Amino acid sequence: MHIKLIHKFILIFAVIGIAEFVLISTLGSRLVQHRLVESEGLKLYKEAAKIAQSDVLTNGIDKDSFSSLYLNLHTLAGYQDCEIWLLGSDGTIYMNTAGESATDDSGDAEYPVLEGFDPLKLGSGYYTVGTFFDYYPEDHLTVLSPVTGNLDIRGYIAIHEPMNNIFTDREEILAIIHLLSIIVYILFLTVFILLYLTVLRPLRKIQTGIQEYADGRLNYNIPVNSHDEMGRLAASLNYMSDELNKSGEYERNFIANVSHDFRSPLTSMKGFVEAILDGTIPPEMQEKYLRIVLAETERLTKLTNGILSLNRIDQKQSKLNLTVFDINEVIRDTAATFEGICTPRQISFDLVLTGEQLLVSADLEKIQQVLYNLIDNAVKFSRDSSSIRIETSIRHGKVHVSVRDHGCGIPASSLNKIWERFYKTDTSRGRERKGNGLGLAIVKEIINLHNQNITVVSTEGVGTEFDFTLEHADDLRTVAQ
Repeated sequence: MHIKLIHKFILIFAVIGIAEFVLISTLGSRLVQHRLVESEGLKLYKEAAKIAQSDVLTNGIDKDSFSSLYLNLHTLAGYQDCEIWLLGSDGTIYMNTAGESATDDSGDAEYPVLEGFDPLKLGSGYYTVGTFFDYYPEDHLTVLSPVTGNLDIRGYIAIHEPMNNIFTDREEILAIIHLLSIIVYILFLTVFILLYLTVLRPLRKIQTGIQEYADGRLNYNIPVNSHDEMGRLAASLNYMSDELNKSGEYERNFIANVSHDFRSPLTSMKGFVEAILDGTIPPEMQEKYLRIVLAETERLTKLTNGILSLNRIDQKQSKLNLTVFDINEVIRDTAATFEGICTPRQISFDLVLTGEQLLVSADLEKIQQVLYNLIDNAVKFSRDSSSIRIETSIRHGKVHVSVRDHGCGIPASSLNKIWERFYKTDTSRGRERKGNGLGLAIVKEIINLHNQNITVVSTEGVGTEFDFTLEHADDLRTVAQ
């Protein structure tokens, strides 16, 4: 059986509350009582010593002074809720503030005597707790201070306070402690409730969200909107689920697009080959259709290579082989490969290159692929009898390479989508429109791999210009071949 975290916290709080009450009622009660007895005993002992050292007792006492002393001690005893005795050294009680004065007019009063009175039996402390030689039926706190004269002990001043007074004070203090403990407990309970609302409840929501993700429901959104660590964790998990959902959607679209792009040419190739084999296509026309099959094969090869290139980049397996080379020369060589396609359509190249040689630091093979894809894209969407302008320049320490065509342009709604894989704009825009939607995606990934930038500006009916940057390496003296 799984015990929820909140139940554990409730159990812990209950145990703490019970333990606190028991400890205060037992150990706390004894500690408070001991402290009260010590404090009260010390106070009474000081009072008894002060009385015992008064001149009235040390210099001898007559009837008048005895009565005056009794009245003073009776008042003091009433104020402090205690009894004050004047004892002889043999235990005779000459004065007890709890009763009448022990003197009369004849002076022949009889004084009670404590049976077995022996101060040594009270111990060495300044106070004792008990019945004081069985005089009291209940325990009293008693202090005893000797009355001396001429270096002799003439008697004792004893002060007795009922322990019930101490118990009453103890219960009042314990009640205050219990009240404070309850207040502290309520404060902790409030903190726990806040902790539950800010931590445990969001944690349960996050747990529910993780379980939803584990069950494949990646569109589930964890409803935690706080700005603390829990909120940031929930936001991170929501972002993760969105990315996983996008990744899953991309994979589904990827499979659908690849299947379509492979199925169409394969179907055409299969149909042409079957027609040639069964004699439907006469021998004099077979070369034409075989060239179509060859073109479709080349398109499938390009599609496969593009997919492999993107996969290597995605898997971080594509490492840059940085060299220093002349970008102008690479542009001239790449443009030359399109002469066979451009000549029949009367498309020309306008090369505006900075200097005879412009050195850059980059991966030569990958930049060749970038240029090839951009020029190929420009050729596809250029009008017949137009020109493609390729320009290099140096701005802000970077080498800029731009490829601009005079074609039909890209709709503004599509500019942010052209870098997506398998995205194809309106197929009616160009004559040579058999693309696979991977060319510009590969360009973007390669430029990003170089930590460089690429931008596009396009106007429908006017043309499109792509501009990307490369590291300028003009200060290097050697050129990697």
